[in-house]
Amino acid sequence: MNITLSIDERIVERAREKLRAVGKSVNEEIREHLRRVAGDDESEVEAWVEQLHALSGKGDSREWRFNRDEIHERR
Repeated sequence: MNITLSIDERIVERAREKLRAVGKSVNEEIREHLRRVAGDDESEVEAWVEQLHALSGKGDSREWRFNRDEIHERR
C-alpha cells in the first residue's frame, strides 16, 4: 500500500542522514515502525538482523587483530 505523508523537509533530510549511516532508508524505518505499532513482534527481531547485516563488514580495524594476551595484560 502506498501512503502519502506530510513531513517537514528538514526532518526528513536529517532522518535520511542518520539512517544512511546504518544502511537503512526512511521507507524501511517507517515500515518497521508501523510493524511495531501494529504489534508484529517479529519485526523488531527482523530490524535488528537487518541492521546487523547492514553494519557488518563496514568497520576498519587498521590491521589490528585480537590478541588474548594483550587483552588480559595488567598495567
